[in-house]
Amino acid sequence: MYQLTAVPASALADEPVHIRAAGLPPLQVVTLKASLKDEKGNLFRSKAYYRANEAGELDLQQSPAFGGDYKGVHPMGLFWSLKPEKSFRRLLKQDVMNSPFWVTLDLYDSVSLDESAMSQPRASQKVQRWFSIPGMQRLQIQEGRVRGALFFPPGEGPFPGIIDLFGGIGGLVEFRASLLAARGFAVLALAYFAYADLPKCPMEVDLEYFEEAANLLLAHPKIQRPGIGVIGVSKGAEIGLAMACFLKQVVATICINGSNAIFEFPLKYKDMVIRPICSFLERIQIDVLGLVRVLHHTGDPRDEQNQQSLLPIEKAQGSILFIVGENDECIKSREYAEQALHRLWSHGRNNGRVLAYPGAGHLIEPPYGPLCYASRNNTPWPILWGGDPPAHSAAQEHSWEEIQKFFRQHLIQSRSKL
Repeated sequence: MYQLTAVPASALADEPVHIRAAGLPPLQVVTLKASLKDEKGNLFRSKAYYRANEAGELDLQQSPAFGGDYKGVHPMGLFWSLKPEKSFRRLLKQDVMNSPFWVTLDLYDSVSLDESAMSQPRASQKVQRWFSIPGMQRLQIQEGRVRGALFFPPGEGPFPGIIDLFGGIGGLVEFRASLLAARGFAVLALAYFAYADLPKCPMEVDLEYFEEAANLLLAHPKIQRPGIGVIGVSKGAEIGLAMACFLKQVVATICINGSNAIFEFPLKYKDMVIRPICSFLERIQIDVLGLVRVLHHTGDPRDEQNQQSLLPIEKAQGSILFIVGENDECIKSREYAEQALHRLWSHGRNNGRVLAYPGAGHLIEPPYGPLCYASRNNTPWPILWGGDPPAHSAAQEHSWEEIQKFFRQHLIQSRSKL
C-alpha cells in the first residue's frame, strides 16, 4: 500500500519538511507533485520524478530527483520550485496571522508530461505553512503619518526592534516581518506608498517619515533600546541605507539587493535634498519572452556628475550587511555593495560586509518560498528579477540564518554595552 508522509505537517514557512514514501514496488518510478492556491486563487504547482529503492521507499533527504522541475537531492525542492499556473504571479502571503498556506503533496505511480492524462494519486498529504506562532501579536499602526503593522513575539519583552521595508511593489507587505517576529524580534512592517492614505505613487522619499517610524518603534515599552535594526529589499534597501547614514536610531542595517546611491526620486531630510541619478528609458531591454530587463537603464554612481547622489555611508554609526544575488537582473547590486564597502574603507571604517550568492536573483526572501523570476510590479509588463532556482533557494536558506544572526549580534549586544 502506497504511503506518503510529510513531517511536520504543520510548521512555520521557514522550516523544512521531511517527505518520505513507502510501500512502493521496488525501483518503481514515481511522480511527486506539490500544489497550493494563494489567497487570490492563483494556483502554484511543481513536480519531480523519483525512483524508489529496492525496499520500495523514497526519502527526499537522500533520494535524487531524475527530472521534472529540478534534479538531484533537494529535500525541499517541491516547495521552492513551485511555479504559477498563470505566468508572472508572485507568491505573497496576505493574512499572516489567521491562516496558513495549504500545500497538497501527491504521489503518482507513473510519469507523464500531460497533466490531464495523470490518474488519481496513489497517496496524498496536506501540509500547513504558517507565518505566525501562537501568542504572537499584530498591531495595526496608524499613528501620526506612520502606516504599517507591528508584530510582537509571545511574551512581555523587551524585544530587539526592526523596521521591514519592501520596494516597488508598494502597499503593506507583512510575511517577512511576521516570520522574524516568530523568531523573537519585534518588527514593524512599514508601508510608504500605495497604502491607506499614503501617496499612490512616490514623488520623493521623505526620510523624516522613516525617522518618525523609528521613534514610534523605540517609544514602545516592549522594544529594546538604544537602537533598532532595518531590513529592506530593492528600493527598501536604498531607503534602509539612507536611514543608516542619517538616523542615529538605526544601529544595524541589512540591504538586500539595493543601491549605494539615490535613484528615481529625490531623498529629502530636513533641509537636505539628494537628487537622484538619471535613468535612461532607451537602455531598457526586452528579452525573447517579453520580459523587461531594467538592469542597465540607470546612470553609473561612479560618474563624476552622479557623485552628489551617493549616500554618505561613512556617516553610518551602526553595522551594515549587504546581501546580493549575483544573478540579479534588476539592480547591479553586487557592484553597488562593493562600491559602498570601498567608500567605507577609504574613510577608515570597517562596519560593513557583503554576502554574495552566485545564481541568486533579485527577490531574496525567507527560505523554501519559490523563486519569482519575473512578475508585474505595478507595471503592465513583467519585470525580470533573475535567479537560478536551486542556487536562489540555497541563498534564501543561508541568508535567512545570517539575517537573524546579524540582528541578534548587533541589536542585543548594543543593549548590553550600556
